[in-house]
Amino acid sequence: MQNKQSGFDIDLGNQCSQNAFSWAKKTFANRAGKAGQVVLKVDGAFSNMLDFNGVKIGITSDGIGTKIEVAERTGIYDTLGYDLVAMVADDLIAGGFVPTNISNIIDVDNLDYNIIDQLMRGLHHAANFAGIAVTGGEIAELGSRISGWGNNMHFNWCSTAIGVLHPRLQHPVDGSAVHEGDAVIALRSRGFRSNGFSAVRKIMQEQFGNQWHTQPYSDGQSWGEILLTPSLIFAPAVTNVINEGIGIKGIAHITGGGIADNFRRVLKVNRMGANLHNLFEPHPFMVQLANYGHVTPQQAYLYWNMGNGMLLITANKDAEKTVELLNTAGEYQAQVAGHITAKRRITIETVWGSIITALENE
Repeated sequence: MQNKQSGFDIDLGNQCSQNAFSWAKKTFANRAGKAGQVVLKVDGAFSNMLDFNGVKIGITSDGIGTKIEVAERTGIYDTLGYDLVAMVADDLIAGGFVPTNISNIIDVDNLDYNIIDQLMRGLHHAANFAGIAVTGGEIAELGSRISGWGNNMHFNWCSTAIGVLHPRLQHPVDGSAVHEGDAVIALRSRGFRSNGFSAVRKIMQEQFGNQWHTQPYSDGQSWGEILLTPSLIFAPAVTNVINEGIGIKGIAHITGGGIADNFRRVLKVNRMGANLHNLFEPHPFMVQLANYGHVTPQQAYLYWNMGNGMLLITANKDAEKTVELLNTAGEYQAQVAGHITAKRRITIETVWGSIITALENE
């Protein structure tokens, strides 16, 4: 599918990712039978597991992409650390791994001490929120190989994080225990998190021109500020649910590819589907942006999380207690969003009507 708003081909991106993984997977044999052997139960999992003589470690890598341009436009850099941590910490907890450490690399054109200080201050705050340590990093000066908006320092920011399998779990959370009738619980996102910003920026450029970030949104906030809303890190709240002994059967971190593409990674293990009739509604600015760009509902729920940053699957009997635990854990909002079905499709009820994604051919 061509993403007309950003110019990217989503299907080609998926094919390239699958090809890259196929080459990477060929190297797993290098650690077979040794400390650090790769234990891959599910292709497409949000993180991989390494087994160090019985100590099970999860590892994953990600970055914050072109949301960086919004920071360059607004001059606000100290919230990006939440996006960087959320992308990897929430991938880890999606497998039942409690995040412990993060390492990061900042590629820059030219150094600016004050911007680096803001970035790292924000990473410090986000790491404290997630309960993890920043144990490695590098700043690489790459000159004209890095570019961006405006005249200040331009950069890319990526990270790798590790975590340990929660002590209550014998195996990673991978969807293998999911059955028809199980409950699906949604955790509300604050905004776009760190995905779909190529489409966001193109729509805003076409709507308002080059200074789109200065356009007022509401309550004294500009469009630049509202789009820079930092990601809420879900890992601590989900860890608390596991601490309480609730069996979580599947977890989907809703990132690039939206709800259907990410949720199917969990559902494909047992060839299940889902009816999501009570998701959180998209934030008003998401709806407004979709209207600006003439984005169809199908496209919007493919590019963006549309107000739902993570989906959990539990037994129906555990759903009420899980929601209660999540809703009493600080800033989080959770609700039962639907149920697992035997029919191989995901049905998403939206403010615009139903979206159905068939899964029969997987």
